[in-house]
Amino acid sequence: MGCGRVGSTLARSLEERNHTVSVIDSEPDSFRRLGPGFNGDKVTGYGFDQEVLEKAGIRRADAFAAVSSGDNSNIIAARVARETFGIDQVVARIYDPGRAEVYQRLGITTVATVMWTADLVLRRLLPAGAEPDFRDPSGTIRVDQVPAPTPWVGHRTVDFQAATRSRIAWIDRLGEGMLTSAESVIQEGDLLHLVMREESAAHAYQVIHQGPED
Repeated sequence: MGCGRVGSTLARSLEERNHTVSVIDSEPDSFRRLGPGFNGDKVTGYGFDQEVLEKAGIRRADAFAAVSSGDNSNIIAARVARETFGIDQVVARIYDPGRAEVYQRLGITTVATVMWTADLVLRRLLPAGAEPDFRDPSGTIRVDQVPAPTPWVGHRTVDFQAATRSRIAWIDRLGEGMLTSAESVIQEGDLLHLVMREESAAHAYQVIHQGPED
């Protein structure tokens, strides 16, 4: 539901991945954002209206995204999709972070647009390690992006992991993602994606900056 910039981009991305997509919007002119190559259904109406959802094929759907510009519309539509039609995979875009937390606890996956954008900018402004890219809901596990530390260039990833008490989930190298092996070596220009316990972060960054022991 919602054929603004987010909705239209999401619809095209799903179709490019060979999914069948129906798009609902109250303004027919919004569908022009989908472009001439879009093959899915375009349904004019409100996404919280059960008849409109039926017309869009909700009973055949595996997932539903409410990404209109209105918090209330998104929440109502998400709840109808989940509670009336039994869709398990439901996501709602919410501008109000407080509301997003409430509905997250009710089992509706929410994306708090303002908070998400602010967090993304914050992570790019602060020094490495000041704020993780991801932290699990319990606050126990974090994922950090760390440019290859100069003292560790040329050293094996297994030694790096043992010393920092972290795990390298993957490495971005020359524009491509790669998984590490026992023989992998950290190279200049690598971007390491580290998984670690929150309680170990201070130790990990101390070792990262100090480099390997002689």
